[in-house]
Amino acid sequence: MNESRPQLFGRRALGGLAAGLGVALALSACGGSDPLSNPPATSAGGSGEATSLVVGSADFPESQIVAELYAGALTAAGLTATTKPNIGSREVYFKAVQDGSVDVVPDYTGNLLLHVDKEATEESADDIAGALPDKLPDGLAVAEASKAENKDAMVVTKATAEKYQLKSIEDLAKVCSEIVVGAPATFAERAYGLPGLKENYNCEPKKLEPFSDGGGPVTLKALLEDQVQVADIYTTTPSIADNDLVVLEDPKNNFIAQQVIPLYNEAKMTDKAKEALNSVSRILTTEDLINLNRAVSGSQKQGAKEAAEAWLKEKGILK
Repeated sequence: MNESRPQLFGRRALGGLAAGLGVALALSACGGSDPLSNPPATSAGGSGEATSLVVGSADFPESQIVAELYAGALTAAGLTATTKPNIGSREVYFKAVQDGSVDVVPDYTGNLLLHVDKEATEESADDIAGALPDKLPDGLAVAEASKAENKDAMVVTKATAEKYQLKSIEDLAKVCSEIVVGAPATFAERAYGLPGLKENYNCEPKKLEPFSDGGGPVTLKALLEDQVQVADIYTTTPSIADNDLVVLEDPKNNFIAQQVIPLYNEAKMTDKAKEALNSVSRILTTEDLINLNRAVSGSQKQGAKEAAEAWLKEKGILK
């Protein structure tokens, strides 16, 4: 994760939130092959029960973790599930769900809505979740949205916040011409990026320094070393708290609600499978996402599947 200003177009690509949290994990690569190269499993002869569901993910760790949560919950429900991680940005994985290359992917409500309706004006979590189902093309649907949310945010160091007296993006606008922004290259075009900063806050940065790690370690290093003064970092990134960074307030809702939600192809999705996905959504929190991201991208260096299995067991979904 609806545009508050209809003239603006699509927000983060996810890695617009949407662009990602860090460099995609090596463990998520499929031997260097095309992640969509294997055909999806077919339904068992007329029974309506799929022989296997394929859970895809975007090209950043949090998406891979949530995909493993979905796959684990489906398996716990007695279904067969496999994962295809690291597919790419929303533009890529959305098409993969449409053509059946994968059956379900984790997404974010606000940006998913803007992907299918660039003129959407909804901003709140409830309004976005309510508008989304009717905007999806035929054959696609969403399960329940979780309380867990991951949004883009303008983040600065404490030193920069103190130097410029920054608490909000409105404050940033006063010194924007002196500021270098670190963000994915798509930030130049996404409506929440440079167009949104200009439209909503009259903020035109001195320069955009593009990074391809979606707010990960390269972006963080540039921010801490003052190569950039503000960075687009997702709110569930552990490095924000770990480095005492400051998330600037967004009073004009440039970054809209972004709840984690399963997007799926209806062709093979059964009630049993939907309930399994909903069992994750009903209990997944933003704090869970931060902790899972820390386990995978932090010093623990757990695999996405390992971290997901530990969470599913802790919550009683996986025995």
